[in-house]
Amino acid sequence: MSAILTAAARVFATRGYAAGTTNHIAERAGISVGSLYEYFPNKDAILVALLETHLRDAERVLGELVGEVARDRSSLAAATRRFVAAMVELHARDPGLHRVLFEQAPLPARVLANLAALEDASARALEELLRRSPETTVRDPRLAAQLVMQTVEALTHRLVLHPPDSADTRRVSDEIAQLVIRYLTAP
Repeated sequence: MSAILTAAARVFATRGYAAGTTNHIAERAGISVGSLYEYFPNKDAILVALLETHLRDAERVLGELVGEVARDRSSLAAATRRFVAAMVELHARDPGLHRVLFEQAPLPARVLANLAALEDASARALEELLRRSPETTVRDPRLAAQLVMQTVEALTHRLVLHPPDSADTRRVSDEIAQLVIRYLTAP
């Protein structure tokens, strides 16, 4: 099954979702299309498996980051920079596949619910950091955490998949972090 998912990731990343077929995936995996159908009824089921794997990976990375920041008692600025860097890294692991998963393919309700749960858990962790940090000046840490999560997700997604013409990833990542830090600590 992992060979099928690996092959599907490559096929979707290079051909796109619409042009990526189960025949292409089976060929890339070195199996017959009949064998592929023993594991997955169609390419949508393969896509869902890839999405769920991606979300589990994101949950693991963000969970580790939250734990590290809590243990280190990082400053708000340092925690923000680490968060932005982690989000850039998650998006940059396989930009072609990420583009397919989040821009081209239909997202089933179950996956959307899992994505929303991951975003909510991340926002709650960020809210706790904001409440603990003496540097935080926002009036509503819960709302601020939600806005920061959505802003960083949108900007890092755009940075990796549709980069600005003249800016390198590190510089834009630093600017995203500064934007968030200034919002959270504005007088």
